[in-house]
Amino acid sequence: MDIATFLIQCLNALQYGLLLFLVASGLTLIFGIMGVINLAHGSFYMIGAYMAYALAPIVGSTFGGGFFATLAVGLVLAVLLGYVLEWAFFSFLYEREHLQQVLMTYGLILIFEELRSLIVGNDVHGVQPPEWLAGTFALGEVMTYPVYRLFISGVCLALAAGMWFVFTRTRLGMMIRAGSTNREMVQSLGIDIKFLYRVVFAAGVAIAVLAGMVAAPVSSVYPNMGNQVLIICFVVVVIGGIGSIRGALLAALLIGAVDTFGKVIFPQAAGVLVYVLMALILLWKPDGLFKAG
Repeated sequence: MDIATFLIQCLNALQYGLLLFLVASGLTLIFGIMGVINLAHGSFYMIGAYMAYALAPIVGSTFGGGFFATLAVGLVLAVLLGYVLEWAFFSFLYEREHLQQVLMTYGLILIFEELRSLIVGNDVHGVQPPEWLAGTFALGEVMTYPVYRLFISGVCLALAAGMWFVFTRTRLGMMIRAGSTNREMVQSLGIDIKFLYRVVFAAGVAIAVLAGMVAAPVSSVYPNMGNQVLIICFVVVVIGGIGSIRGALLAALLIGAVDTFGKVIFPQAAGVLVYVLMALILLWKPDGLFKAG
């Protein structure tokens, strides 16, 4: 493996790991802080990808907007979707057993997939990145690397920094962390825990939708794409530590490196290397790399 190829694989590992973090951070918010096993989280990623495909021509022709306008409209719709779903369904699950949570969220997967089929069909669609991000830059004399993949990494890093700031430096983050530890005590202090959980859930949905929107130009848009990313996101959450944002970031980067270089060095065993990594880490630290926070 020459230097240029190694650099490309490193950039691919970074981009894939950060994109996993973008999806898994929303899952760890809902699973780790609210205690709800949300199997439908991958569907939000799929919804984001289809939003990128469907909204771009509408936003461009109606509002004269471009790429960032499409992301903004998609995020607003995602927050509204998350808020309504929490109010209508998830607010009844906090005191229920995990089996009931699994059954209800699996039902949502079926509903979202059927709605997707009815609205946009079962074809595979491509999404074009904006022209100013569609170029490449040289790595060595022959190889090039897409600028848009670096943009994805930048978006993920900016979100990670923003989430760290909110959780560690703001009053809202303090209330969220307190609510995840002792819900009754937070309520006794006069904080509306129901509204707080609704905000957290809406944020988790919006993050997953954003991940799907920014990933659409590099992954294409196709049926059941959310189910494929769901399992690996749960692996990220388990390795990083349930409820830990920094743990999710580190776990996603580790998985990105193991998966990317595994496909190059051990292609026949690449499919199981991530799960071997999970088993080894859990043998060393059964609760994951970090505690919640």
